[in-house]
This record gives sequence, structure tokens and C-alpha cells, in this order.
Amino acid sequence: MSFVVTGATGHLGGLVVDGLLKAGKPVAAVVRDKDKAARLAERGVEVRVADYDEPEALREAFRAGDRVLFVSGSEPGRREPQHRNVVEAARDAGVALLAYTSVLGGPEADFVLAADHKATEQAILDAGVPYTFLRNGFYHEVYTETIPQALERGAVTASAGDGRIATASRADYAAAAVAVLTGEGHEGRAYELCGDTAWSFAEFAAELSKQSGRAVEYRPLTTEEHRGLLLGAGLPEPVADLVADIDRAIERGLLTRTSDDLRQLIGRPPTPLAEAITSALKH
Repeated sequence: MSFVVTGATGHLGGLVVDGLLKAGKPVAAVVRDKDKAARLAERGVEVRVADYDEPEALREAFRAGDRVLFVSGSEPGRREPQHRNVVEAARDAGVALLAYTSVLGGPEADFVLAADHKATEQAILDAGVPYTFLRNGFYHEVYTETIPQALERGAVTASAGDGRIATASRADYAAAAVAVLTGEGHEGRAYELCGDTAWSFAEFAAELSKQSGRAVEYRPLTTEEHRGLLLGAGLPEPVADLVADIDRAIERGLLTRTSDDLRQLIGRPPTPLAEAITSALKH
């Protein structure tokens, strides 16, 4: 039996691999590119090569008794068939647990990004695979990675109005995944994972101003203005539409919810937004 992480060369997957190795667990990484996993192999990680588009390779990637973190794919519009391939391979292999990184709110989430996640949750239920749903909220890093641009133009821009969002760090979500994979009693559970406190973009801008010593305001946009800005930055139209739709979901309060599930799983408070901004400014 191994502790298997799909997407192991990505940001979240890599952090989970780190946590499992620190816990002294035998780790297998499912990756698309073996060369990118060379450093994992050097650390004693078993590398299994498979793409979500390759059902046969996926069947070879899982073993009976494996405890698997299934990190959702990164290609909206293609994820539903890709995810179904992973679920069917896990079922056929007889994995002991399939922990899936889903979306905050699960079946209640009605924004575009959530559709693939809801379909995947249902596929897992239909397949009868032992599961845990890790319904991750958004990462601090999604927003702190925009800090250089915000400082350059003196504004945080979004089309979320006065909406609020409860984010946490990638490291927090990774710690939760490690806790589920290595712990007991998580089978058949759905965890709503998010930060303790929901923040607004005006508060984000104020905190960034405070820490950077530079004037940064929140500049709210209409959906069409936001979409145009994203297209102008070179994002493909479907991606721009997806990002703008997320802000609409924030404005409607769909990502405001908070839960103590993350705190309970990791045994500490989730990383505050202010701390994430401090870290981003340092780097």
C-alpha cells in the first residue's frame, strides 16, 4: 500500500508529497512528465507516469489498497471526462481511499467552475469508491500573486462588488489532505475547507497598503470591464469568462461561508490573509 498523489509536480500536490514524506509514509507520485518528477524520485518517491486522458496508464498507476489524493485537473471544459477516467481506474484497482479536491459548497455551488467538481463527486459516488471530498475554497495565493500588478497600478481590481471570500493558503489545504490520507475515520465524509474569516477586496487593498507603505485602493469593475481587462492581458476567452464568473459568485455570497473543518483537520488556525500578504511582499 502506498500514499499516492496525482498532480504531484504541481503546487498543491508537491506540498502534500512533502507532508507525507515528513510523516514517514511510502509515497507514489502520479505525473504526466517523468523528467519533471526527477527530484521526487531522488527523495525516494515512486514515480508512476499517467495522464488523465490515458485510461490504460491510469489503471497501471493505482494499486489495490492505495490511499490516493486525486488533485483535480487544470483544464476546465475537459475535466469531466478526464476525472471519470481517474475514478474508473481507482475503482478497478480497488484503492482503499480516494480523496478528491473538490469545490467549496459541493452540490450547492452554482457557478461555472463548480460544474466539473459536482459531476466528479457524483461519479465517485456512483462508482462506489471509498472516498473523502476535500471541498477546497480558494487559495490566498490566487490573490497574493496579483500583488505586483496591484502595486504598479495602485489598485486592486475585481468585479466582486462588496462580496467577501474566505481563503486559506495552499499549505493549509495540503496539510488537510495529509491529515485525511494518514488518518482514520474520514471515509464517506465531505469537508468544507476554507479560512476562518471572509474578507472583501477593499480590506485586501487596505492591508496591502498598510504593509507595503504604498497607496492601494480597491477599484471595483463591472463584469464586462473585468472580462475586457482579462482578455487584454492575454487570457483566452473561456478562461476570462470563468474568472469573471467566480467574481460574480463572490458578489452573490457563495464563497463567504466559513467552517471549522480546516482548523479541525490541521489542528491549528488557517493562515490569515495578512500573513499571506506579508509572505508575498517578502518574496
